Amino acid sequence: MKTSEFKKSLKDKTLVELAALSRDLRQELFNLRLQQASSQLEKPARLRTLRREIARVETALTALKKKAASRSGALKTRPAVATA
Repeated sequence: MKTSEFKKSLKDKTLVELAALSRDLRQELFNLRLQQASSQLEKPARLRTLRREIARVETALTALKKKAASRSGALKTRPAVATA
């Protein structure tokens, strides 16, 4: 999948889907590191792209969490501040 397609697909995902994708990508990275340690890794460039994809997913997760927090914060009324 191209980078631009990957970025576009992240925008449509929910918080749960992004968390699951992050977990899957981290598991794949772990498996590739094991292959690298045992000298069985066929595509070393995949490590780099996988790390970048994980970073993109984590960035999307953080943005989605902040967006949800700002929505819930906007709904709450702030207490009046007493001045002396």
